[in-house]
Amino acid sequence: MPQHYLHPLFNARSVAVFGASEREGSVASILFNNLRTAGYSGQVYAVNPKHDTVYGTRCYADASQLPETPELALIATPAASVVQIMEECGQRGIRHAIVLSAGFREVGAAGLAMEEALVAVAKKHGIRFIGPNCLGIQRPAIGLNATFSQGATLVGDLALVSQSGALCTAMLDWAETNGIGFSSVISTGASADLDFGEILDYLACDSQTRGILLYIEGIRDARRFMSALRATARFKPVVMVKVGRHAAGSKAVLSHTGSLVGSDAVFDALVRRAGVVRVNTILQLFASARALSSHIQPTGNRLAIVTNGGGPGVMATDCAVDLGVRLAELAPASIDTLDAALPANWSHGNPLDIIGDAGAERYRAAMQACLADENVDGVLVMLTPQAMTKPTEAAQAVVEVAQTSSKPVLTCWMGEAQVADGRRLFKQAGIPYFTTPEPAVEVFSYLSAFYENQRQLMQTPGPLSQAAAPDVEGARLIIENALAQGRHLLNEVESKALLSAFHIPIAQTLIARTPMEAMLMAQQMGFPVVMKINSPDITHKSDVNGVRLGLSSGQAVRAAFTEMLADIARLRPDAVLDGMVIEPMSVRPHAREVLLGMTSDPVLGPVIVFGAGGVDVEAFRDRAVTLPPLNHYLARDLIKRTRVATLLGPFRNRPPADMAALENVLLRLSEMVCELPWLSELDINPLLVDEHGALALDARVIIAPRVPTADRYGHMAIHPYPAHLVTHWQLPGGNDVLIRPIRPEDAELTQDFVRSLSEETKYFRFMDAVRELSPSTLARLTQIDYTREMALLALTEIDGKEVELGVARYAINLDGESCEFALVVSDHWHKQGIGHKLMDVLMDVARGKGMKTMEGEVLTINHSMLHLVESLGFHIEPHPEDDGVRRVSRSL
Repeated sequence: MPQHYLHPLFNARSVAVFGASEREGSVASILFNNLRTAGYSGQVYAVNPKHDTVYGTRCYADASQLPETPELALIATPAASVVQIMEECGQRGIRHAIVLSAGFREVGAAGLAMEEALVAVAKKHGIRFIGPNCLGIQRPAIGLNATFSQGATLVGDLALVSQSGALCTAMLDWAETNGIGFSSVISTGASADLDFGEILDYLACDSQTRGILLYIEGIRDARRFMSALRATARFKPVVMVKVGRHAAGSKAVLSHTGSLVGSDAVFDALVRRAGVVRVNTILQLFASARALSSHIQPTGNRLAIVTNGGGPGVMATDCAVDLGVRLAELAPASIDTLDAALPANWSHGNPLDIIGDAGAERYRAAMQACLADENVDGVLVMLTPQAMTKPTEAAQAVVEVAQTSSKPVLTCWMGEAQVADGRRLFKQAGIPYFTTPEPAVEVFSYLSAFYENQRQLMQTPGPLSQAAAPDVEGARLIIENALAQGRHLLNEVESKALLSAFHIPIAQTLIARTPMEAMLMAQQMGFPVVMKINSPDITHKSDVNGVRLGLSSGQAVRAAFTEMLADIARLRPDAVLDGMVIEPMSVRPHAREVLLGMTSDPVLGPVIVFGAGGVDVEAFRDRAVTLPPLNHYLARDLIKRTRVATLLGPFRNRPPADMAALENVLLRLSEMVCELPWLSELDINPLLVDEHGALALDARVIIAPRVPTADRYGHMAIHPYPAHLVTHWQLPGGNDVLIRPIRPEDAELTQDFVRSLSEETKYFRFMDAVRELSPSTLARLTQIDYTREMALLALTEIDGKEVELGVARYAINLDGESCEFALVVSDHWHKQGIGHKLMDVLMDVARGKGMKTMEGEVLTINHSMLHLVESLGFHIEPHPEDDGVRRVSRSL
């Protein structure tokens, strides 16, 4: 992997401090002294035109006077001078900076204008910077303390990234006392240039970082943030605090879905799909830091509790139930083992109350049995100091047993003086320890949430390839027609036509504008019928008596039409009425009413919602939220997170609902969201679901104009499967070939393909003696983030079986403008133009993504590949560090 472009910023070998002085208490003074006293071995320059020396060190008037070009500029001067200093840094050739100065966007319009000028100057000179209004950064391993915080920071393998400098100082103070160290401390401040996304990309590559803590107040670039977060979380655990969970105000909404979803629920959906863990308080972040620093590897959420006191065991159990942590059900063999080792009056279940006089050997036996039990994913061991208790000996036993297992072990030695030595043993052994049960259980819940969210992270939904293709163009025409008329709300007929274009079952719908039309339409449909008002101004029809059910005659239809007109005139005289909707009365005695919908978050884009439906939906507020795109696993997970999920199974005299039909509607809704970026809000309420399938009775769709972009999925936080890249081709011999992006379910196909390659071809592709792909490598190759990379398979069918002929892939480099390619074709299918075709398509895809250059490395002895890339217009040159490799590149 090439060195990350931010490496010089975080590992600078020379630093210039602009504004350095000896003024006591000033930011620049503390900053300069921290660099001098933290053990930093690089060169530190003071820059300030007002001083000749600073603390006995020569001080330079400006950047042009410096004896060398430093790798990093630290700017801690008044805001009004920062833009000019950045200009001078650019002219001197400095390419990385940290702006600690305050007084920018946080002070109003004038500050915002200065910040925009600062960004413009930085872009002009190619300077990447952190800030403004930040605490700075620390890299303790190299002694780089480029902050104005007090106190020492221990070396460790956790990275802390925070938008709040105050939070950084609090965390560092706590960490020093608790013996926890950091690889990096990064205060982002206003993030005018470098934001979470790029910083996470760097930390993902950083060999010194094994876990990451985030404090987030807001994000700017959702796609970049989500993509970086998902990429990082595949390799390193990430725990975050996101503040601002409750909106200070509320916006007017036009749909059920909009009223049910807040921005915090959307952020929770992001966390689930990103494979990370979210905590709610700083104390919880501290506790998570302790767990991460212990390198605990979570495997599930079944917890065993070992205690010498019944009361603390009950406290821990209550907390576990509240947090959704499952108490492990011990296997019969474990119970037999414990019966032989514990007194007869032990609790015989979980929590394991091993009685107040428990000594070290009793703790040892209980822990060994729990850790050996396949039903247990982690153990919480608790002790209360009683007259016969020896807390330190018991702690020693816990430490010894914990070292024999990879399962998480957390401890809670309650009390103070008598248990202090035991806690010290846990600290030395790197075992998380707590003073009360609740935070210990909370930490385990975070670990189990991490495990579950990692499963969500691995879900990369593919297309609905087995189902009928949607009529995307027809749906777009409906939307374009409404927008051309200046409308943002589709009427019910249009809304249902949109659903029908994506094969969502709908009730037949007609619009009548007079009582006579209504009667004639009802007679054509057949009685009974339903009549509903059709008004763009009325969201909830039942509020104005706007629904009539079971109308069984023409006279009833005419009368209902007249009555509803009168009700609307009385209750909503300002409302525009566009006739009445007539549809057949659906009689489904076992049906459940559910709501499906989407809304658009201003930062994270479209969100899918599922929950209980009907007229009382806002009162019950039973809903779950997720980010599209969905697959069957994600659709099932969304459903089961609601209370209405219980009613979808067999309930009293009702048979179970057709869950496959419900999941299919969710998948189709996800498809709509992906392909129609104009959707702003959408309700399907109610959707009737019973043993016979699903049927949408009512739909409401709100649209908004959208400026076309090169990225057809630019409106989404997670890039969906790029089905539009699927193409067909034919070999010279007549074989039909399908070229399509790779999918997660291609893992077995990919493994078989690699196994079939000759040893020489494997060596040419991987530059190593690969026998077959490991599970982690296979996942990395098939579960890709289409925002960052692409893999195209060439497939044909032989004897009814799909066979992989070749694969071409690229990964976007860290500069965001170039990509590195790889290509391999099955030995049995050489010399048929497959490699040439795959590369042509791959270059087109990369070009469409805005890539300017494609490059790669080819073994010198791989003559056929060198000949292929030369025919494709690639430039070939020797590798500067390896004679056995050639570097190839081509402008796109």
